[in-house]
Amino acid sequence: MSIRTLFLSPRVTATGQALAHAARRRGMHVETLRDWRVPDEWRGTPGATLYAGPLFADAVAGEPGLGLGLLEAPPDWLGRLPYELTGRDIEFSTVAEARQLRRPAFVKPPNDKSFPARVYPDGSRLPGPDAVDDDTPVLVSDIMAFAVEYRLFLLDGEVRTGSRYFARGELDVAPLDEDPRKDEVLAFAAGLAEAGLPSAVVVDVGLPAGDTSRWAVVEANAAWASGHYACDPDAALDVVLRAARPVTECTAADLRFLRPLPEVVRD
Repeated sequence: MSIRTLFLSPRVTATGQALAHAARRRGMHVETLRDWRVPDEWRGTPGATLYAGPLFADAVAGEPGLGLGLLEAPPDWLGRLPYELTGRDIEFSTVAEARQLRRPAFVKPPNDKSFPARVYPDGSRLPGPDAVDDDTPVLVSDIMAFAVEYRLFLLDGEVRTGSRYFARGELDVAPLDEDPRKDEVLAFAAGLAEAGLPSAVVVDVGLPAGDTSRWAVVEANAAWASGHYACDPDAALDVVLRAARPVTECTAADLRFLRPLPEVVRD
């Protein structure tokens, strides 16, 4: 089998550096791309993988000769989950429809950052059509505050590594193995195995503020773009390697979870 190459975006992040160290320990090549394109000498790299934000990934993953398949949860995934897994009403909609809201709601783009994900007092405060296209998909959620939140890297439905990242209203990072709620987190995550996710993905879960007797899904994220907090970098890399790999290596089951990539046009 050929040596894999981990491509990183020009933006330096703690997670990118941690994954790079983990990759080198395995004998992988690591290349930081200096521009929003893959240099000619790196096109056709066998066994390529990528860690980058969505915009950069869209720009380079579909490069001729690279042909990466990027796994992510379906944009409507959170809205299709049963109430017992979310603890709140969540609707999959468009930004045009969300602009008609006349109540406060948490609104976010499912799989990118086309506008800020936050609580909007009403739909009139959302970006207008001059900034965001009317048909842009969004998730509109009841407002829910979380007392504590955890990041989980899942591979084939199993938590490979996890980290607490938020508690008591602020950033609070610790490995899941050191958290007293570890068993509760894993038990809840086990219920997501049949929830219609790709084989490699990141899911955030938490305890709602004011009701710490029940767990809820916060959101799903692409492993190839997620921060690892205090997760084990080697285990996180296992998930990234599956989540961002040549399309030709993707299983039939995962093909339906591929992120649609824009056509790459070069001079």
